[in-house]
Amino acid sequence: MNDPNRRTLGASVPNDRVEIVVEVVLSAPQPGSLVSIRLPSVRLNFGGIPGDRHHGLTMRSNSRDAKVYARDTEIRNRRQLTIVSAEECADVARRLRLDRIEPEWLGANALVSGYPHLSRMPAGTRIMFPSGAGLLCEGENLPCRYPGEVIQELHPGARGLVRAFVREAYGRRGVAASVERPGEIRAGDRACVIPVPAYATIT
Repeated sequence: MNDPNRRTLGASVPNDRVEIVVEVVLSAPQPGSLVSIRLPSVRLNFGGIPGDRHHGLTMRSNSRDAKVYARDTEIRNRRQLTIVSAEECADVARRLRLDRIEPEWLGANALVSGYPHLSRMPAGTRIMFPSGAGLLCEGENLPCRYPGEVIQELHPGARGLVRAFVREAYGRRGVAASVERPGEIRAGDRACVIPVPAYATIT
């Protein structure tokens, strides 16, 4: 029997395509600042968003890669873009007892809706846009203290937001993505999430 809610269940239905809406598009042009700014659209190349602080085909390994590579080793850039969901941002805001969490405070490049459990999106999932642009999910973007510092600075009357953000955003911070096919992403786009294919074993 068909479930009428199937199209909006996100990661709980990995064998079905899901349509999401791009609510906001952003870029973080300042190398020393996490905060991103809203734009009507961005045009991707194979390095990500030109001018964004995470743009590039390669990156330097950091503490997240410490178990695999020595720090500052040049590796493929898996963090060209950061995507967050409206649903998870609202959940984090509620847990922090704030009115809202804006995507620019998180340094995000896109805020989407229609995929409530975005942070659970499996690595290898494709996100396809009307322009033909394609992103490849690289997995969950683990929370760190830097967005918490931005949120704390904006809410001086609340105490302990830096540590609280890291705790409450775990599993709700969105995903990192890389560009598989260049193209344009516009605010208002309806994008298609294509799950990781289940390949049959050939014997």
